[in-house]
Amino acid sequence: MEAVWHDVECASYTADLDLWRRLADEAGGPILDVGCGTGRVALDLAERGHDVTGVDSDPALVRALADRARVRGLRVHADVADARALALGARFALAIAPMQVVQLLGGRPGRAAMLDSLRLHLASGAFAALAIADPFEGIPEGDIEPPLPDVREEDGWVYSSMPVAVRAEDRTTAIDRLRQVVSPQGEITESMFTIELDRVTATELEDEARRAGYRVRERASVPPTDDYVGSAVVMLEAP
Repeated sequence: MEAVWHDVECASYTADLDLWRRLADEAGGPILDVGCGTGRVALDLAERGHDVTGVDSDPALVRALADRARVRGLRVHADVADARALALGARFALAIAPMQVVQLLGGRPGRAAMLDSLRLHLASGAFAALAIADPFEGIPEGDIEPPLPDVREEDGWVYSSMPVAVRAEDRTTAIDRLRQVVSPQGEITESMFTIELDRVTATELEDEARRAGYRVRERASVPPTDDYVGSAVVMLEAP
């Protein structure tokens, strides 16, 4: 079920794919997709001939990625791993962390552990591209409204994930979602789910990366869409 909800809430997002494709082409070597989920980005890059390894801490998502790669005849290495403690026995020309993966690591200590872990898996001169987003950026206080619902239909079942509240906490942004499942017979079940994103700016992340030994390069960006906020993409070069 976790793979289904990941697809509902993430799979339709495509605004960042052009950036990852460009960076992968420029890297010219193996790519590490951190927080790969069910393979939204990893499968796209593999279809374009790139050597991709996807890691995620959720075994169900990694299994889904491996199954989809096998069905589509793609070579994608899929591993269950925590970005804060990687031990892959390989080095990469590019590591990417799409969407808000960097904001799901438990604050500054988690990001520091991830930066150290990634550095050990990057070839000298290789890049890490880390996306972050602020759901409140550019929105006046009092005007914040939850985004539109995400809907997906599979085998007659309809899955809907409706963000019902976005709350600014002390160090996180909490997004409350109402998840609804409608069976082929019309039966409805509902549950609540909350995701908390660490609040960190691109400047803060760059400062943390410098302390970890990276060289900070010019940022990239992902433009906003009608349904999603944009992202700043911090670009870090490994020593």
